[in-house]
Amino acid sequence: MITLYTQTTPNGRKPLILFEELHQPYTRHMVSFADQEQKSEAFLKLNPNGKIPVLVDQDGPDGARHVVFESGAILIYLAEKFGSELWPADPVMRSICLQWIMFQMASVGPMIGQAGHFMRAAPEPQPYAAQRFQEEVARIMGVLDTRLAEADYLVGAYSLADIATYPWVIGGIDFVGIDLTPHTNVSRWLNTVASRPAVERAMAIANG
Repeated sequence: MITLYTQTTPNGRKPLILFEELHQPYTRHMVSFADQEQKSEAFLKLNPNGKIPVLVDQDGPDGARHVVFESGAILIYLAEKFGSELWPADPVMRSICLQWIMFQMASVGPMIGQAGHFMRAAPEPQPYAAQRFQEEVARIMGVLDTRLAEADYLVGAYSLADIATYPWVIGGIDFVGIDLTPHTNVSRWLNTVASRPAVERAMAIANG
């Protein structure tokens, strides 16, 4: 049995999408941010960083219980466990997929998150910081747009890299007002990913 501790944040939506793509059963536990559940002693034993998502696999490697934290690590773990083609078997394509996952983890998510913080949550206006991260988000959208002008998806075929990146770009449109007018390839990609039945189901779960 697999239990996913998650929430409706972009990082929390990534494994929801993958589970729907894999058609694999799991138990979903929605962590209560209002109650600071992610900072509780029990949760910190699962993830010392106190963040969602966390996956607990009671039938992990060699049949032992295994805990995985960090959303990118969860995606790779599940794809390897179930032998999914969303994590390419070819070593070159797998390396490309890993690079775009790392780009999401290191740049797309953190920069959108920081832009949103300084635009919405800073206790007092921080114009320089807000502008700095908004400009970085725009630059990152340009990087994605350039790649998506070359291929339908980030790795060529639909993969974990798209699953990792999609929730953050969608969230960034609402959270920091990302303007995709100059990034027509990103817009096309968003629409294509959004139309996948598994993505539709996962987003409905996240929203409901």
